[in-house]
Amino acid sequence: MVTVATLLLLRHGRTTANAAGGLAGRQPVELDETGRTQATAVGERLRLLPCATVVTSPLVRCRQTLDRALPEVVPVVEEGLTECGYGSWEGQPLKQLAKDPLWPVVQQHPSAAVFPGGGEAMASMAARAVAAVRTWDARVSAEHGSDTVWLACTHGDVIKAIVADALGLHLDLFQRIVVDPASVTVIRYTPLRPFLVRLNDTGGDLTALVPPPPKRGGGSTADSDAAIGGGAGAGA
Repeated sequence: MVTVATLLLLRHGRTTANAAGGLAGRQPVELDETGRTQATAVGERLRLLPCATVVTSPLVRCRQTLDRALPEVVPVVEEGLTECGYGSWEGQPLKQLAKDPLWPVVQQHPSAAVFPGGGEAMASMAARAVAAVRTWDARVSAEHGSDTVWLACTHGDVIKAIVADALGLHLDLFQRIVVDPASVTVIRYTPLRPFLVRLNDTGGDLTALVPPPPKRGGGSTADSDAAIGGGAGAGA
């Protein structure tokens, strides 16, 4: 059977912009006190896992999250995981942006949304983020072997786009997905399909995500076949 790596997607902790109801975008906003507490708490769970590689968005809020969560780790910066470029929307209050004619497009038809003032298209953000994690997943598997765990720290809309791709959803449906600050989302890519293992986990035990040793005479059960009937769970 084919064995696969396990990707942990970590959203950064709460920022001063999140707390104030603003859209940070690519501005250098930092974690607030709640965000720092969240980062420390998620680190207590993440440190129980043998992460072979840690990559991060270049933005300061992701770097601060990892500094608190995994202070002994030196992450690799991945530009493909940076926040969507919201152009002239950046720094604006969300309540004000909700009155903009582009707002319903972002909500209902995000694949057509291109942010003003030299901003990015949401479809472009989704494409480069998915390409980044799939490339890194293949690299981690090649360098560290299958049945390994790796982590990427990034942003809410970026993670939602990656999850939508893993589920085979059109980008226009990605607004149905919720990704909270300092949450962990888990995906396994296989030759035939990705599996969404966890979504928006803000407090669960993560140790069950470590793949078991391959069984004698066969490989890991983490292959491309779905468990008919639901299976026995990750800890079985």
